[in-house]
Amino acid sequence: MAASIRDVAERAGVSVGTVSNVLNRPDVVSAPTRERVLSAIAVLGFVRNESARHLRAGHSRTIGLVVLDIANPFFTDVARGVEDVANRAGLAVFLCNSDDRPEKESAHLDVLAEQRVQGVLITPTGELNPHLQTLRRRGVPVVLVDRRAPSADQCAVAVDDVLGGRLAGGHLLERGHRRIAFIGGASDLPQVQERLAGVQAVVREATGSDDALVVLSTEALTVAAGREAAARIVGMPAAHRPTAAVCANDLMALGVLQEMVRQGVRVPDEFAIVGYDDIDFAAAAAVPLTSVRKPRQALGSRAAELLLDEARGDGHVHVQEVFEPTLVVRESSMVRRDRTADREEGP
Repeated sequence: MAASIRDVAERAGVSVGTVSNVLNRPDVVSAPTRERVLSAIAVLGFVRNESARHLRAGHSRTIGLVVLDIANPFFTDVARGVEDVANRAGLAVFLCNSDDRPEKESAHLDVLAEQRVQGVLITPTGELNPHLQTLRRRGVPVVLVDRRAPSADQCAVAVDDVLGGRLAGGHLLERGHRRIAFIGGASDLPQVQERLAGVQAVVREATGSDDALVVLSTEALTVAAGREAAARIVGMPAAHRPTAAVCANDLMALGVLQEMVRQGVRVPDEFAIVGYDDIDFAAAAAVPLTSVRKPRQALGSRAAELLLDEARGDGHVHVQEVFEPTLVVRESSMVRRDRTADREEGP
């Protein structure tokens, strides 16, 4: 059985209050008494209950991070950025995975409230969860990660995903593609809808029509969903088949690449692929993936900084920070000649 503070007091021959002072205000205890108490702590192997102490103060030395899919390396990198900032502040991070399910997200938020976390960082599923407003009314700061805030009275760290979509779509158009697929268009996530809007806009500007873009809906944003979408593309009539795809994230792009290789479709000569997020696996793929890079760790670290600043409460000003994405071009989209030039050269 673990030693208690009373056990320490009895062994040192002092009051419980004196032991508490040694632990929390050692300067008010005489040196001989302090040494007796520290000796008793060492002999008994006493470890004070920091959790109970901080809960009595109204909060713990923890923050919560709720992500959409911990299987996606994008969120692993975001979590690393959060943890770096939290650790420097002497805080621990509760990492929660919602699996993009609102009911699971709600359960995590309830647990984090019970744990008296100092604040919550969250990439929400679809619509903002009412539990988030409940937390804020209780004085718990909430910062949105990879998501824009609906109003100016809340901190958020996001990426300009409309620009990201434009970069991806524009790149494929410059490579001569005139029928492009967007894979993952059914997602309710605002980030995905913004990426789709960016691709739609640049395709419309270049072609004067929305018909040049084929939007393929998927049930998830996973490797398996990417494989299924690629199989659908291969099964389309040649006259209507896209020659390239922008994928809603890199996991889907990896799935598309896997299926195209399995089907004997040459990437990028017969089909070009652009992913999104630029996770480490994108560069390490059998055919390195072109991808829209988001500053993953910077998103996490900046969100954590804003959260801790709000938790301190001294003159905090809400910030909605938006990072710009960049396009990283690799082999999956690089080789492509304009079809008109091919016809002009002839056999």
